[in-house]
Amino acid sequence: MMIARYAPHLRATLALGLPLVGSHLARMAIHVADTVMMGWYGVTELAALVIAVSFFNILFFLGMGFGIGVMGLIAAAIARGDEVEVRRAARMALWLSIVFAVLMLPALWHSGPILLALGQAPEVARLGQDYLRIEGIGLIAVLCQLTLNSYLAAMERTQVVLWITLAGLPLVIALNWVLIFGNLGAPELGVRGAAIAAVIVQFSQLLAIVAYAAWLPAARKYHLFQRFWRPDWVAMRQVFLLGMPIGLTMVAEGGLFVGSNVMMGWIGTRELAAHGIALQLASLTFMLHLGMSNAATVRVGQAKGRGDAAWMRDAAVTVTAVSAVWALLAVAAFELFPRQLVGLYLDATHPETPAIITLAAGLLFYAGLFQLMDAMQVIGLGLLRGVQDTRVPMVIAGISYWLVGIPVAWGLAFPAGLGPAGLWLGLVAGLSFAAVLLMRRFWLGLRRGDWTRAAPAV
Repeated sequence: MMIARYAPHLRATLALGLPLVGSHLARMAIHVADTVMMGWYGVTELAALVIAVSFFNILFFLGMGFGIGVMGLIAAAIARGDEVEVRRAARMALWLSIVFAVLMLPALWHSGPILLALGQAPEVARLGQDYLRIEGIGLIAVLCQLTLNSYLAAMERTQVVLWITLAGLPLVIALNWVLIFGNLGAPELGVRGAAIAAVIVQFSQLLAIVAYAAWLPAARKYHLFQRFWRPDWVAMRQVFLLGMPIGLTMVAEGGLFVGSNVMMGWIGTRELAAHGIALQLASLTFMLHLGMSNAATVRVGQAKGRGDAAWMRDAAVTVTAVSAVWALLAVAAFELFPRQLVGLYLDATHPETPAIITLAAGLLFYAGLFQLMDAMQVIGLGLLRGVQDTRVPMVIAGISYWLVGIPVAWGLAFPAGLGPAGLWLGLVAGLSFAAVLLMRRFWLGLRRGDWTRAAPAV
């Protein structure tokens, strides 16, 4: 009976979620390629890339709320058969993404003094600014990609997005090989070469996704790009009010990790490089949870559009179980093979490699500790976004990451003298606090019937 009840949900969740997972993994693999190839180039350059990408990601997290926020809104509108709302919400999310990215360009251009003020070494700050001055323009592409991904995911059309994202991986590797190291007669550009490669790949992927969204027969009835220049102030306001709390939530969560990057930079460049490798390995496993979280948003959004509480409960149970199983597998990998995983990132002949491997392998022990809690907090966020509940989760995230995670990390790392291990224990504390509160809010709301009341239209 239980198998018959959940099997359809499992099939539908995997059919929707696995391409999303693949897209996130492919996108992450592009960053992994940057990190690995920069690690081969130099330790200082690797540290600069880690801190620059962290700076970029904070702005990306703040702006991505508009693209993520419309996923549940569009899914609910499709379930109700409201074609006009689909078009208005998706179009204004694209508008807000573009406007936000343009407004952030000055901060990216003048990032060097900001990195210095955050306590980074002068050479790391200078190289980080070199990267961000080029990669800044890519913020427009990645935010618009995210919005179109949400638009297509809400229609359960995710496979082509996966292939488009995957195509970027060999392209960025080839461009990095030419531009970072100066092969095939090109100048040796180091971190600037990595930034140029990233921008080329990001805009190539955006053009491909735009072409697919315009061509897709199932999406033509929404006329997304027809008279695209016409503003819709009412829809823009609703998308802004729904998306901005999500962006702030993402900043709060991302800020926990960026804050750990900054504090690790206070300890030392070698420690920062090891921290970046360990954190990226943890981020790779997180991509599955993020894809399942996106699937949860769509599935729960569909249930909200139909007002079906039982279907919503079963869909939520299924996606949570899938994510929990993956978290346990990741824990096993981190605890059993830490040195082998870290060794993939570094040139074995470099004199600093053995020390960095030892540091990063030790940090993977703590990465294993927060795998399950990290999974539950992002699934909780996805479930709540599906029912268009974004403001209270924003408050929960702020408390969990900035009033629990960051202070605990600082206190254990510096006054308590635990160093890098203390920073990672702070991550465990913040993520655990968020997971408990977010999951509690969704399931209590479902029990009370809060999430299956009629959703407001744009």
